[in-house]
Amino acid sequence: MTAPEMRILQEFRRIAADTMGIAAIKALKHPAGGGEAPAHSLMEKGYLTADESRQNFTLTEKAKSFLAIDARPESEESGGAVEGPTA
Repeated sequence: MTAPEMRILQEFRRIAADTMGIAAIKALKHPAGGGEAPAHSLMEKGYLTADESRQNFTLTEKAKSFLAIDARPESEESGGAVEGPTA
């Protein structure tokens, strides 16, 4: 999955919606590009579906399962503390 594709899925989670319009998707900013191409790519990969006019995109169960993963870097999981030898 590309960074722009992940950005789109993250926006669905951020706004807590299952459907998002193409205008909102095009408005997402990402350094590696954006626009509607990543949304169409997510459709091909089974993460999104679209209406007939391709103006509204909806999360699939596959996308919802992906977004349910709450992965965090190891340093965040341990609260950022580094364990060391005890005296």
